[in-house]
Amino acid sequence: MTLAFDSAGLGPGFADPVFDSQSVFRSVLNAVAYPGAIERLAHRPGAPEGLDPAMASVVLTLCDLDTPIWSDAALSSEAVSTYLRFHCGAPLVAAAADARFGLIGDAAAMPRLDAFAMGDERYPDRSTTLVVTVPSLTEGPQRQWSGPGILRRRTVAVAGLPDWFWADWALNQGLYPLGVDVLFACGDAVMGLPRGITVKE
Repeated sequence: MTLAFDSAGLGPGFADPVFDSQSVFRSVLNAVAYPGAIERLAHRPGAPEGLDPAMASVVLTLCDLDTPIWSDAALSSEAVSTYLRFHCGAPLVAAAADARFGLIGDAAAMPRLDAFAMGDERYPDRSTTLVVTVPSLTEGPQRQWSGPGILRRRTVAVAGLPDWFWADWALNQGLYPLGVDVLFACGDAVMGLPRGITVKE
């Protein structure tokens, strides 16, 4: 007996999964290589309500059976969970520290950074990458970013982050090569904040 999958209401994912995911992968690599630069995504998948298109693009490109996902309360709908399971096959975990990817739909209410996996001395790559939806990549408080991939410094103004975020980031950056990495997602764009970047007012 064959059981039919009920796909009613399920977002379609990428129109061309191979080509579109390759394009998004290149954009994400650029975002990480040049922190603080806004990288526009040429291809965006269909996504359920509440899941930012840029976040959906990143997840469909980077997540698979071997990348456990944790998502916050803003992304806890059955529609989002079904979408992630169907298109990525990634396991959804209840504990933030067990995730390779942490999806934050409500940046203002996000957990503190030390709630996530920081990696360890032997395997610093076994840390969590956070994908954080923000209302704007240009209209928040200005900060000066410096480090690998940035010539001298770059002025960045991400909006919607909690008051404690940059203090936590300073602690996170001090753990290098351990620590979380962050991708900010907004509409059709992403911005990378790797763990080696120093951020000051």
